[in-house]
Amino acid sequence: PADEVVARADLVLLAVPDDQLGPLVAGLADTGAWRPGQLVAHTSGAHGLAVLAPAARAGVRPLALHPAMTFTGTAADLDRLAGTSFGVTVGDAERPLAEALVRRLGGSPVAVAEAARPLYHAALVVGANHLVTLVNEATYLLRRAGVGEPGRVLGPLLQAALDNALASGDAALTGPVSRGDAGTVAGHLRTLAEQAPDAVPGYAALARLTAGRALAAGRLSPAQAGPLLDVLGALPTEPPAAGPAPATGPGRDPHPTRARADA
Repeated sequence: PADEVVARADLVLLAVPDDQLGPLVAGLADTGAWRPGQLVAHTSGAHGLAVLAPAARAGVRPLALHPAMTFTGTAADLDRLAGTSFGVTVGDAERPLAEALVRRLGGSPVAVAEAARPLYHAALVVGANHLVTLVNEATYLLRRAGVGEPGRVLGPLLQAALDNALASGDAALTGPVSRGDAGTVAGHLRTLAEQAPDAVPGYAALARLTAGRALAAGRLSPAQAGPLLDVLGALPTEPPAAGPAPATGPGRDPHPTRARADA
């Protein structure tokens, strides 16, 4: 049982979904499983030390150690730990120990303040989780355009875009939005509305975000941005309400409207 495992351990690693972490720590405290001098570390990106307060009140030394890496549950995950940054939130007394643990795993500690933990995690979600969605969305649209192997088209392009963005920031922006090509963007929106309508809100939202960054970076002048923002401003700002998600899997499209169109 979990409470017996925790009671016997000197170092406890909690790797559970974010919403389950608080109840788990509190429940273990209710059973008296925590004891003074133990170390407890969690791997949640969204939480810092506050979620470990019930354990800390029992004399446990709390650590928040979040690996900024995506894991798939396969043997490849171990290799990915090498060089991975860990978001570390700890008290001053525990900092040397936390950093030593991270380095023993082959990682690199990055200090994250308690109050900044939600923003830190949101940034990683935007960068990693949303990237997967973007890649799969682009793959889907290329297949609709008749491209048989979308990965061969996207792989070099996306790798170059990622490398350029990490090296140059907003100076790496390219494409019709950064050029102020309102006609091209309007054409994209018309095509998506006809052939993949539930892709329109996402395209428009990202185009607005790109336009704002291009303006702020001086890549796009206000005069160029005006017609572009007029095109984007004519669209609904909120995506339509979605119904229950259908089952997904190999060969199944996660968008019900698209599945009907394909059929």
